Amino acid sequence: MLPTGSLADAAAELAATFRGQLLKPADAGYEDARKVHNGLVDARPALIAKCHGVADVVGALEVARKLGLEVAVRGGGHNVAGRAMIDDGLVVDLSLMRGIHVDPESRTAWAQGGVTWGELNRETQLHGLAVTGGVVSSTGIAGLTLGGGVGWLMGKYGLALDNLRAVNLVTADGKVLRASKDREPELFWALRGGGGNFGVATSLEYALHAVGPTIMGGPIVHPIERARALLEFFRDSTRSLSDEQTLYATLTHAPDGSGKEVAVLVASHCGLSEDAERAMRPLKQFGHPIVDAVGPMPYCQLNRMLDANFPKGALNYWKSSFLTELSDAAIDTMIRCFARCPTTMGQLLLEHFHGAVTRVDVSDTAFPHRREGYNFLVLAQWMQPENSDACIAWARETYEAMQPFFAEGRYVNYLDDDDTGEQAAAYGPNYRRLQQIKARYDPTNFFHVNQNIRPLA
Repeated sequence: MLPTGSLADAAAELAATFRGQLLKPADAGYEDARKVHNGLVDARPALIAKCHGVADVVGALEVARKLGLEVAVRGGGHNVAGRAMIDDGLVVDLSLMRGIHVDPESRTAWAQGGVTWGELNRETQLHGLAVTGGVVSSTGIAGLTLGGGVGWLMGKYGLALDNLRAVNLVTADGKVLRASKDREPELFWALRGGGGNFGVATSLEYALHAVGPTIMGGPIVHPIERARALLEFFRDSTRSLSDEQTLYATLTHAPDGSGKEVAVLVASHCGLSEDAERAMRPLKQFGHPIVDAVGPMPYCQLNRMLDANFPKGALNYWKSSFLTELSDAAIDTMIRCFARCPTTMGQLLLEHFHGAVTRVDVSDTAFPHRREGYNFLVLAQWMQPENSDACIAWARETYEAMQPFFAEGRYVNYLDDDDTGEQAAAYGPNYRRLQQIKARYDPTNFFHVNQNIRPLA
């Protein structure tokens, strides 16, 4: 802990020019500002710097360096591991930085680091444009994009990071850089998958695509007794999806509060309406669903369709990995493990990768997971702290039971707080190059409150 006086003096000096808000533990607004999406995270920073612009970010980092404070960076605050907060350190909070500019002529969008996907979609959809974004609209664009960016459009347009044109970044030594294919190309390569390891992303520029405003999508809910047949059908269906179609499967609980276990397909199609109807027909004709909510909807509605299932403040613990294949044995194990789920907010999710996301070479970006297949996620979520031990144990036991079916790779955005030492699995053959770039731009590992890439010595 720092002496109170030194922090107070530094904060007062910064406040003289700071345009945002500086919050210390005794200040009004501090308690709300330190809360992130995952209610399991309970960190108490020494100072939260809610920045209003790039100069505020530079000033906050200068204070952290001067006082030797550890630094966390908050965008949307959705990271399940809680990397946006830190005990006794300084949080660079970008939540006030929500500027967005859309250029429909060049089909590009510029957005600041505190923008959420719901906010970005709202602006781009005014022009019938979109970029691959998160499946929960309150997720921040910066964290999701820098780590990957799985979303409804990835089969057609790739991950969010595949659509990055440039990133404006404040580095560990306070420099303000613009990284793109033409400027700081090695840094730009690393930012497309390397997360928050290289600096504070104050704004991002995306390429946009013609999407919507109406697309086809929604969930199809089946009885849990049909889970095996549904997952087999899901496996067969994913072998021949068009780029425009996205298909996920989940063993989950009915959202009506009944706690009833169900098996669900969640689909979308961003192409022509007649193609979408043709593609959805087999899904709608399979079995005897309890609910079929697949139909035309605004793209913005699709993007917030699952928001209610992930309330802010719920306690979350996740484990995930890629599967080599969705074998019969893997399906049986999933069903057996889900039957033991102790929370009515828990689920097992399969995200299918295909199309454009798989047509990028492994070495073209830092994100290496370019094979067609499935990302498997154990999502334990609950509301009562007394249930924490049981829910965390179930997630770990399920993950362990699924180990025989896992490939080597792991999605960095889904790593939880105890997934230490998993960075090599997250980056595979790109890890050493990332370490070399880290050594160039952050040799002291100043930015380490993240899924950390240690600089190569």
